[in-house]
Amino acid sequence: MRVVFVHGACVRDGAWWWHRTAERLRERGVPSVAPALPSCGEAGRPGGTGGPGLPEDVAAVRRVLLGSEEPTVVVAHSYGGIVTAEAAAGIGSVRHLLLISSYLPEPGQSLSDFGHGGPAPFLDVDPEAGTFGVRPELLVDTFLPDCDARIQTQAADHLARQSLRVTGQPVGAAAWQQVPSTYLVCAQDRGTPARLQREFARRAGRTVEMDAGHHPFLSRPAEVRDLLLSL
Repeated sequence: MRVVFVHGACVRDGAWWWHRTAERLRERGVPSVAPALPSCGEAGRPGGTGGPGLPEDVAAVRRVLLGSEEPTVVVAHSYGGIVTAEAAAGIGSVRHLLLISSYLPEPGQSLSDFGHGGPAPFLDVDPEAGTFGVRPELLVDTFLPDCDARIQTQAADHLARQSLRVTGQPVGAAAWQQVPSTYLVCAQDRGTPARLQREFARRAGRTVEMDAGHHPFLSRPAEVRDLLLSL
């Protein structure tokens, strides 16, 4: 078994966001990888108008998934669920999807279809530059309140401006319709409220809940590892 982690919006250095859970998986002999998403400026070109968007993110994750025939669990966080819906479709080695505080789009849906009347207050949107990002002053209270102080401090160095294009680009497939899936509802999430997560989770095969914020793989890595090993 191997694990492929797909991070959420407005962050870079995906391996850092998953490192606490990845370390605990490694202790159990389970390898993992966290592909970089080009729309977050990790493809040599900046995000924004004319830069990489959802298709490039899908292609980056799909390359990793196709690079091994080992049975794979894909863990998608938040926006990562949009990417994974298309990237994991039709790949025989993918045996389970774990969706954490995530979106499960139908073919033809985009991230904007899950919005509720405009940008969230914790986001800074720059239409002229064609990018959006997390307001740094709201990062900890919104996304990391249950993480330790070291993680809270380091996280600010791993934010990114992301291409605004990804919000309106539709997916062409829905892997969760083909592959067994588990949805992890983060009950204390202040970014994506639990009531919305429970609505999204209705499309998944089963639902579990954890008393955690938006990033349980940083605040409760052993519990996320145990959930992964149980799939």
